[in-house]
Amino acid sequence: MQKQEKIIEMFNQIAPTYDKANRILSFGVDVSWRKKACKRVLELCENDDLNIIDVACGTGDMIEIWQESVKKSGKKLHLIQGIDPSSAMLKEAKKKFTNVKFIEAGAQDLPLESKSMDILSISYGIRNVVERQRALGEFARVLKNGGILLVLEFTKRERGGIVAFFRDFYLKNVLPSLGGLISKNKEAYTYLPNSIETFLSQEEFSAELESVGFENIDFKSFSFGVSSMFIARKNDG
Repeated sequence: MQKQEKIIEMFNQIAPTYDKANRILSFGVDVSWRKKACKRVLELCENDDLNIIDVACGTGDMIEIWQESVKKSGKKLHLIQGIDPSSAMLKEAKKKFTNVKFIEAGAQDLPLESKSMDILSISYGIRNVVERQRALGEFARVLKNGGILLVLEFTKRERGGIVAFFRDFYLKNVLPSLGGLISKNKEAYTYLPNSIETFLSQEEFSAELESVGFENIDFKSFSFGVSSMFIARKNDG
């Protein structure tokens, strides 16, 4: 089995307990990260009638936050869809959102028309995409000129300091055991800290976005560097 297929199968296995595990393991703080990110994107987005696609949407966490955030912003949500390669994750998402279209597909091969989206978001999913640069190229393809890409991710962590010590201890020692207890799949929650270690730094990922034609327009680090927000605009020149 290829590496990408193994990752998808892992998410299929933990899908039924994924929402519960997420809220417990992040102490619910990931919701505030998502809300702040969506609010900032809507402030930067010039269009008022929006087509939004959430890639690696999982069980649909960002779909709900986008719906609430657009409503608060005074803009109009013309279309919102979710895409994920895990059929089990999408099964959970469809239970929560009966009026939203979900598409089973990978980030590196989006079944969407070119220049059709105003906003594309991917939250804590880009490090799980094996063909990452191909996926970023797809993001640029489906966004309209001037469209905005939002990436929330756990980037490679800086060493040193008391905060880093406790963060690393939690990720390496507490999270795998607690996640395994909730999901009955310790391997999946051992993968999480390992995947962060092998991902890019904030600077490296920003450079990668620029290499496929995005202009980095905002960045924010949440909770002492645990989570990073990248906002980039597609410019065709």
